[in-house]
Amino acid sequence: MKETYEQFSALIKENYKISSDLYPKYDVKRGLRNADGTGVLVGLTKIGNVHGYIKDECDKIPDEGCLRYRGVDVADIVNNCRRDNRFGYEEAAYLLLFGKLPTKARLESFKNLLDANRNLPDGFTEDMILKAPSGDIMNKLARSVLASYSYDDNPDDTSIENMLRQSIELIARFPTMVAHAYQAKLHYYDKKSLIIHYPKAGLSTAENFLSMLRPDKKYTPLEARVLDTALIIHAEHGGGNNSAFTAHVVSSSGTDTYSAIAAAVGSLKGPKHGGANNKVVSMMEEIEANVSDWKNKDEVYNYLVKILKKEAFDRSGLIYGMGHAIYTKSDPRALLLKAQAKELAEDKGFMDEFNLYSLIEELTPDAFYNVRKNTKPMCANVDLFSGFVYKMLRIPKELYTPIFAISRVSGWCAHRIEEVITGGKIIRPAYKSVSQKTEYVPIDERNNA
Repeated sequence: MKETYEQFSALIKENYKISSDLYPKYDVKRGLRNADGTGVLVGLTKIGNVHGYIKDECDKIPDEGCLRYRGVDVADIVNNCRRDNRFGYEEAAYLLLFGKLPTKARLESFKNLLDANRNLPDGFTEDMILKAPSGDIMNKLARSVLASYSYDDNPDDTSIENMLRQSIELIARFPTMVAHAYQAKLHYYDKKSLIIHYPKAGLSTAENFLSMLRPDKKYTPLEARVLDTALIIHAEHGGGNNSAFTAHVVSSSGTDTYSAIAAAVGSLKGPKHGGANNKVVSMMEEIEANVSDWKNKDEVYNYLVKILKKEAFDRSGLIYGMGHAIYTKSDPRALLLKAQAKELAEDKGFMDEFNLYSLIEELTPDAFYNVRKNTKPMCANVDLFSGFVYKMLRIPKELYTPIFAISRVSGWCAHRIEEVITGGKIIRPAYKSVSQKTEYVPIDERNNA
């Protein structure tokens, strides 16, 4: 069988090749990106806006980054919630779904709706999670979303009221699905004791997740507040990010909510999208192990140069957590999370590591310039600090991307509803065929050697 697959693989390699010269010849926007790196405009949205540069005629002018949810600066959401000493993810989810900031009464009503739906349907954990565990939590989450179709008495109705109900149920249940999937993985794959905790009414999304994750259910107010900030800033990132666009594409076909959101989960699972913070932590572990003095700028810089020259870490030549497709001067999410990371590091004794992260943020642009003559502004992106935050929260690596999904499901649901209401057409871009016409050859005359 191995030889057969090797033979077929050779055919695949031969017959799937497309010359890179053909893309500019036919003006193909690879990755739906323009030549200057900006995204091809394929739709309109009211949900989120990602700003990182100014377009002036043909020039792309770097600018300070800004992320807005329904026109509201995400920094204002985070800072006001911190000032009032309250959790903000639920407010951000409400804003994304309904388009306006909630009053106290409406926010309380929305929280009550989430509380009423946090528990999974009867038998779901036993039948859909414990009896079919997965070593990959994102895989189990996608399967759990699809399985939810079977527990819904009205799964295919695409009316606003029904999609809203499904959206609220998914937003409420994602933390429970992830926590139970992780406990199943620990038990069946890692041979640990099976500990299943259930969500508790009155707790925020961040509090509930930490409570369900930890055997003793305990967490500090600071830990919950920092995780809440991470959830707020990951909830939405414009209609063009890969998973939100996936939700748009799949929803445009007229399919059900569960199919669209499961597809978005599958997109986020990819290491080029939601898995980047895992790469950052792995890279940092190698730097920490190979740099003897974390405070020595020259030693840290020289190791970054080795990474850029593909002589260290994964030999990709990438410094993970630095640079972004849209943000140029700053990533507002990174700024917000860095402040929280510092507070958590001071509390938990991780300041030496925090200072190393900050030093890498400082030195990487110069390393890029000296090695690759890159003169474009380069900022830290949110992944530089998110994995570090989760590490300090004692959250295992296999949950970093699922936490991203717990947050982003509110944005996905908003984009799905927007596509169903306003899209109107199935999304169907063009692909130009570059294969040559070939005559059919009778089977006895074929030579496939």
